[in-house]
Amino acid sequence: MIARLEGTLVRDGRRIIIDVGGVGYEVTCSHYTASQLPEDGARVSLRIYTQVRETAIALFGFIDSQERDLFDLLLDVKNVGPTTAVTILGGANPRDIAALIAREDVPGLTKIKGIGKKTAELLCVEIHEKCAMLLLSWNADGVIRPVATSSGALRPKSSRHPLLDEVAGALVNMGWRPAEAEGALADLEVAADATLETLIVQALRKMPR
Repeated sequence: MIARLEGTLVRDGRRIIIDVGGVGYEVTCSHYTASQLPEDGARVSLRIYTQVRETAIALFGFIDSQERDLFDLLLDVKNVGPTTAVTILGGANPRDIAALIAREDVPGLTKIKGIGKKTAELLCVEIHEKCAMLLLSWNADGVIRPVATSSGALRPKSSRHPLLDEVAGALVNMGWRPAEAEGALADLEVAADATLETLIVQALRKMPR
């Protein structure tokens, strides 16, 4: 399997080709990746997903690890293959798409070219928790970014478990309003073996649909 290609970028009309030592590999990319590629003749490195079929081998290229991570999750969804996944990824940047899925925002997803209502609903049902964890892992050093304490924002609750403050911060970073995040934590219990990830999953199940 080809996992990465590094070589000279060659555009042939709409086709994207990576020349590696005189061998040209045609790669299918999303609009997101294509828009970030350098000029023709420049060196480029793409993460590659290899699809092997009886009649052909297809290569799908990704400019960064976030897009590739989300692509892999999309493939877990019923009726979403590599071509459909790349089309979805072309509608926005990976973080925005993952946040919409994590929030189960069907109307927001259907505004993205290539995502109909049925597909949007499947994405939300099947991978919204995985997208929430993906967003968490994309934060710098895997740490929840601090939430501002200006008017209307979350403020630490000194009487509760500190993990709950981190969960609230994660939910706000994913796009929910502070009041919605606090509502999800109202009856959330922190067991002795609880982790941040398990608590976020529990909180997501309580968030408004």
